[in-house]
Amino acid sequence: MEMRNPIDVRIIVEGASDVENVSRALQNIALGAEYHITISSIIPTTNTEIAKKAVRGADILLIATDVDAPGRELADKFQKVLKKEVGHIERMKLPFGHDVEYIDPALIRKEIKNAIIRSGLISIGNIGYIQELKDRLKQSENQITDLKEQFDNLSSEKEESANKNKELLSSLERLEFKQKSHQEDLKTVKNKYADIKNKYRIMLKKNLYETFLLDELWKENFNETLEEEELITFITSEFKPDNIILGQGFIAAPSKKDAVDWLKVIRTVLIFYDSKIEDLKEEIGDEKFIPSLLKG
Repeated sequence: MEMRNPIDVRIIVEGASDVENVSRALQNIALGAEYHITISSIIPTTNTEIAKKAVRGADILLIATDVDAPGRELADKFQKVLKKEVGHIERMKLPFGHDVEYIDPALIRKEIKNAIIRSGLISIGNIGYIQELKDRLKQSENQITDLKEQFDNLSSEKEESANKNKELLSSLERLEFKQKSHQEDLKTVKNKYADIKNKYRIMLKKNLYETFLLDELWKENFNETLEEEELITFITSEFKPDNIILGQGFIAAPSKKDAVDWLKVIRTVLIFYDSKIEDLKEEIGDEKFIPSLLKG
């Protein structure tokens, strides 16, 4: 069987004479054999700070004071100040004065034994309470474990939320970029719309009343697919015919006949394109060039 250390008991007394009385009483008592107890020190003091240093770590502290009022007050003061320094405090009453000549050691021995027995009984009574505290401590440890798991789960969820938030921010940046791109496209469309609107306003000012799809009118009159729309637009812009506006896939003129007549001119020009338009213009002049094509 493993031997455990003896129970450390210390005794506080009021003065040096009490130390002598208690020491004499302990000479004929076998506390180690009977109770596995050792009296490690007898401390004569009424100062609480000195008492703290002297009793710290004791298993049991006996406070031995007289039964008079000063003795009770001193004992109460020690109990309040020293209760956190030792395992258990027990009051030990000395029913006598400080005159060492009339003290019976047997009375002190009996009081010491009774105080130790009371300490033991109180400690036994506290076993159930200590067990209850252990159970509550175990429950608290389990709760701490559960809370730690919850905390770990919350930390994991927080990390996932942070990653999702990061992804959302990236998506938002992409959407903002697309929005900016769409705004640029919208600006371009608005500019084109303004340009068409301006051309339409010009058409109204020139009393042009009819607009035709260029490729359809070309197909209808020449039975061929229009493939030179950009070149037609260029030639029209060069000669700037009256009452003719051409662009954006449309041709506008006072009448369909006027539009077809101009396309005939354009087609004739395209036929002779390889002979260079500028050379023809130099030979016959701008004013005679277009009428001659119309007659042809």
